[in-house]
Amino acid sequence: MADLFPDEPAEAGAATQTPDNAPLADRLRPRALSEVVGQDHLTGAEGAIGRMVAAGKLSSIIFWGPPGTGKTTISRLLADAVGMRFQAISAVFSGVADLKKAFADADKMATAGQHTLLFVDEIHRFNRAQQDGFLPFVERGTVVLVGATTENPSFALNSALLSRTQVLILNRLDHAALAQLLERAEALMEKPLPVTDDARDALIASADGDGRFLLNQAETLFAVNLSEPLDPAGLADFLHRRVPVYDKDREGHYNLISALHKSLRGSDPQAALYYLARMLVAGEEPLYVLRRMTRFASEDIGLADPEALHQCLAAKDAYEFLGSPEGELAIAQACLYLATAPKSNAAYAAQKAAWKSAKATGSLMPPKNILNAPTKLMKDVGYGKGYSYDHDSDEGFSGDNYWPEEMQPETYYQPVERGFEREINKRLAYWNKLRAQR
Repeated sequence: MADLFPDEPAEAGAATQTPDNAPLADRLRPRALSEVVGQDHLTGAEGAIGRMVAAGKLSSIIFWGPPGTGKTTISRLLADAVGMRFQAISAVFSGVADLKKAFADADKMATAGQHTLLFVDEIHRFNRAQQDGFLPFVERGTVVLVGATTENPSFALNSALLSRTQVLILNRLDHAALAQLLERAEALMEKPLPVTDDARDALIASADGDGRFLLNQAETLFAVNLSEPLDPAGLADFLHRRVPVYDKDREGHYNLISALHKSLRGSDPQAALYYLARMLVAGEEPLYVLRRMTRFASEDIGLADPEALHQCLAAKDAYEFLGSPEGELAIAQACLYLATAPKSNAAYAAQKAAWKSAKATGSLMPPKNILNAPTKLMKDVGYGKGYSYDHDSDEGFSGDNYWPEEMQPETYYQPVERGFEREINKRLAYWNKLRAQR
């Protein structure tokens, strides 16, 4: 269960006494919504949850947020706050039989006047058919469904299920919220953490927004007897750092590559390098990043700086030759080059426009003057007749018409006044002038 506090038994009413030997995170479990940290935008008086509790009526909810942010805890407290029976299942361990039993139990309790909040952890792990199975029970009010997911509901859940629920987003716990958890832990343990102020900040940073992970680390520190507080270096040796949340085929992957692309386009080399580092440190395939950067070189820079494409291809060759970690420096170099290069999407726009025009005009023949005439018959029907060899002119430019007779000339490529495209603009203007004179 990836949440801020571990699960209690599947059904709970009043709060139970937590054993003294229970994990620290369990002993610090909030007993009221007001004690939940980092989610005031939901649990506050003006938040969606606060309003539901004030009205005494819940709608079905999907909680979407990172691990360790309180999805299970808030769901349990919601049930208590409005006097509902709480029942929890996990999509990781449950199947169709478990769902049928949960709905049957809820039906039975409803006849006795007790409504059920059914909490489904990792709800995105149920397949589409299983998700559809929730619909009739939600529609007729057998249960109030509260699902928890770390995945984007837009991709992970059926549209029919989403239309019957309210998606509430839980925030990654920030520094202040995590610091508050540590203060509560110290108050419960009646002693301070054996770390310096700098190490305390490093401990909070190492949690990467996960409250459960932070409390587990704190519990380890409380359990040892140290002669003096740990500094950041000592803390790093003593504890392991949380691995960043990053699934190569999930939303985190697409969020970071989007952030990298937008930072490059926005000419911010510092942010671009940061997102590149985030991806590579988390284990992204370097060649995937290089493929996206190579595409960027053509899409967002193009002929404003033709060297950008060469830099990406050179970085690919260098990485394949050196491997990790040495070859990653070449990727960083290419990243910085792209971020600091002049930007133009003129080539990208021209390609889209030309492709659209080609599809619209079908199989129009080019003008005969620019067709090859390898046979006598082709010469007799006019192939190649009147062709002007550009190199025979003083300017190396004939000004001939190269468009099909049934089609007016189009302008697809319109270079910008940045980088090398400024020079291209001058060339085009010169040729247009010569063409007008002929």
